[in-house]
Amino acid sequence: MRAVPPTTTAPAPHRWQFIRVGGADQVIFRTGQDIVRLRELDQKLWVALACPTRGIDFDARTLDLIDADGDGRVRPPEVVAACEWVCARLRNPDVLLQCSDVLALEDLDAGNADGARLIEEARRLLQIQGKPDSATLTLADIADRGELLSAMRFNGDGVITPETTQDDAVRATVAEIMRTHGSVPDRHKETPGVDRARIEAFFAEVQAARDWHAKADASDKTLMPLGEPTLAAADATRKVQAKLDDYFARCRVAAFDVQAVTALNPSPEAYDALGANRLDLSADPIAELPLAPVTPRCVLPLHGNRINPAWTEDIATLAERAVTPLLGARDELAETEWLAIKQQLAPLQSLMAGRPDNTAASLPLAQLDAFLRTREALLALLHDDEAAETHNHLLVDLEKLIRLQRDLVVLLNNFVSFKAFYRREGAIFQAGTLYLDGRSCELTVQVQDTARHAVLAGLAKTCLAYCDCTRQGQKMSIVAAFTAGDIDFLFVGRNGVFYDRQGRDWDATITKLIENPTSVAQAFFAPYKKFVRVIEEQVAKRAAASEAAGQGTLTGLATQLTTADQAAAGAAKAPAAAARTAGRVDVGTVAAIGVALGSISAVLVAIFGKFIDLGQWIPVALVGIVAAISGPSMLIAWLKLRQRSLGPILDASGWAINGRMKVNVRLGGMLSQTAHVPPGARRVAPDPYRERHGTTGVAAAVVLVLALVVLAWRMDWLDHRLPAALQHSPSAAASQAAPPAPSS
Repeated sequence: MRAVPPTTTAPAPHRWQFIRVGGADQVIFRTGQDIVRLRELDQKLWVALACPTRGIDFDARTLDLIDADGDGRVRPPEVVAACEWVCARLRNPDVLLQCSDVLALEDLDAGNADGARLIEEARRLLQIQGKPDSATLTLADIADRGELLSAMRFNGDGVITPETTQDDAVRATVAEIMRTHGSVPDRHKETPGVDRARIEAFFAEVQAARDWHAKADASDKTLMPLGEPTLAAADATRKVQAKLDDYFARCRVAAFDVQAVTALNPSPEAYDALGANRLDLSADPIAELPLAPVTPRCVLPLHGNRINPAWTEDIATLAERAVTPLLGARDELAETEWLAIKQQLAPLQSLMAGRPDNTAASLPLAQLDAFLRTREALLALLHDDEAAETHNHLLVDLEKLIRLQRDLVVLLNNFVSFKAFYRREGAIFQAGTLYLDGRSCELTVQVQDTARHAVLAGLAKTCLAYCDCTRQGQKMSIVAAFTAGDIDFLFVGRNGVFYDRQGRDWDATITKLIENPTSVAQAFFAPYKKFVRVIEEQVAKRAAASEAAGQGTLTGLATQLTTADQAAAGAAKAPAAAARTAGRVDVGTVAAIGVALGSISAVLVAIFGKFIDLGQWIPVALVGIVAAISGPSMLIAWLKLRQRSLGPILDASGWAINGRMKVNVRLGGMLSQTAHVPPGARRVAPDPYRERHGTTGVAAAVVLVLALVVLAWRMDWLDHRLPAALQHSPSAAASQAAPPAPSS
C-alpha cells in the first residue's frame, strides 16, 4: 500500500483593513502582523512603488540602510526585506508601532540566532560604555560608534597604524612598509597605516631578497672578496661600468693616434648647442659627455673638477666602495686597474643578474632578518584587527534595528499608504509651508530642476507656483500647490516666506506659475475679470497713446516757439493758407462717423426692445446670458477639479505613484488656507481709507428702479394696479367717450 505523504496546511490569508481616501483603497497598519505579512499585500494596492532617498523629510541614514543596492531609490522589494529583517529579530513586532528609538534588550528574540548575537553585542557595547546594568540601548549610543571605535586599539578596518603596535621593532617595520609601499588611512582614526595587501607584498619582497642573500655566501672569498661589503662594491661598479668602458675605449683610440683626440672629445659646436639652453648638471646632454677629457694616458681622475659633473657622485661612490677596498686609496684609476676590479667582481656580477628587482634587495642582510622577525607579530595584530570587523557588522545591525523600530511605520504610512498626508500629519514629501498672497500652502515639494518638473507636474490640474528660496547663502527650489482662494494676484516675481520642516524661514520668490482653477466659484467670475482686465488694458493703451500724442504736440509747439525767429520769413509767405489747412475738418469723415454711431444705436435699441418684449421671461434671459458667459469656464473648472491629483507632482520629483491620489475641493481648502479674522475678534474702528461708493450706489439704484418701471409698463402691471375711482372718474369717461381728433 502506497504511503500517503503528510499534508501541510497553508497559512490562513491575512485579513487586511483598508480605508478609501483620495480615490484609492489604502491599507491600514494596525498590528505588527500587518508588517510581518507585508509581502502578501498586492503591490497594485501600494500607493507608491519608488521614492528617492534624498529631497524628502525622512532620515537619510535609515533610507540608506533600506536601499540595499545603493542606487538612491527605495522600492517595494527593499521595503519588504526591511520589514522581514527587523521582524525576524524581535519577539513581538507590535513594538514597531511605538516608533521609539530606545531598544529594550528584552524585545530582542533570544531564541533566534541573529537576535541572540545582537543581544550579546548590545551588552558588550553597554559594558564598554560603562553601563553594564542597563537594559536599554538608544540610538545615541550607536551614533557615537565612530568615536568609540577610534578610541579602540582594534576597530575592525584591517589597517595597522604605528600607534596600534606596542613594540619598537614592529613599529619600525610598519614605518618601512609605509615608506616603500605607501599607506592607507584608518577608517575610524583617520591616521595613515598599512593593510593586509601592503604587508604581504612587503614581506614577499623581503623574503625574496633574503633568499638571494643566502646564495651570496659572505665566507666565499672568490665570490665575496670583501665579504658583505662586496655587494655595495658590485652595485657601485655596475652603475658606472658602461660609462667607464666607453671612456677607456676612447683613451685607447687616442693612444693609437693622437690626431683622434680632437674627434673623441666634444666639439666646440656641441658646447655651443649645450650653452644655448638652461644647464642642468643631471640632464642627459651633460651625462652623455665623456667621464673626463680623453687623453692618450688612459687614466681616469677619481677626484677634482676634471670629472663630468653628472657623474661626480657615482665616481666618488665607486672610489669609496670598490677602488679603495680592493686596490687601496688613490687619486687616479688606470685602465689595467679597472680591468682588475671587474675581474674580482665578475663572479658576484653573474650572481647579481638574478637579484630581485625590488627595494628590499638593496637592504643589508641584518636589516632583512630584522624585518622578517617581526612578520608573525605584525600579522597577528592584523588578524586581531580584522576579527573586530564582526563586531562592526553587529553594531551596524543594531543601528539598523533601532532606526527601523523608530522610522519603519512612518515610511509605511508614506509609501504603502498615504495616511500621513490625508490625515494632515505631515507627509515626508512635504517640504514645509509657504506663506504668500494671504494664504498658507502646505502642499509644497522640493524640486531639483524646475523646467523638467513643470513638464510632468502640469498634468496634476493644480495651480502650481515654483519658488526659489534663499537663506543665509543657501538656495532651494520648491513647488507650492494653491488649492483654494483666487489666483488673480499670483505672478512671477512675487515674494513670500517659506518655513521648512525644521522651522527655518526662507525668502521665497515665484519664478514660474502654472495656472489652473482653484474652485468653481472662482471660475464663475473669471470671464468677467478677464473682460474688465481687457478693458483696463485697452483704456490704458489709449490713454498712453493720447498722452504720447499730447506730449508730441507740446514738444512741437515748444520747438516752434523757440525757433520762431528762424521761421519768421517762411511763415510770413503763407500764414493764412497754413492756418486754413491746419484747421480744416473733413466733412466725409464726420459723416462716416455719424452713420456708424447711428447704426450702433439702432442695433442697441433693437436688442433692448427685443429684451423688453420678453416680459416675464427677462429673469430667465438674464440667467441664460450669465450661463453662456460663465458656464464654459465653470464646466472646465469642474472637470479640472475632478482630475486634480497629487501623483504627477510627486512623479516629477522622482517618486513612482501607483494611484491617482486625488485632491478634492475639501482637502484643497485645508491644504491652502486663506486669511480669516479669528473667532471672537471684533473690529474696533471702520477703515478710514475705504472706497466711497455712495454716488455709484445711488446711480445703480436709479437704473434698477427705471428698469423695473419699464418692465411693469410693458407687462401692463400699472393698469391693473390703478385705483377704481381713478379708472371710473368723469374725466376718464369723457376721455374715453370723446371721439378721436381728425387728422390734418
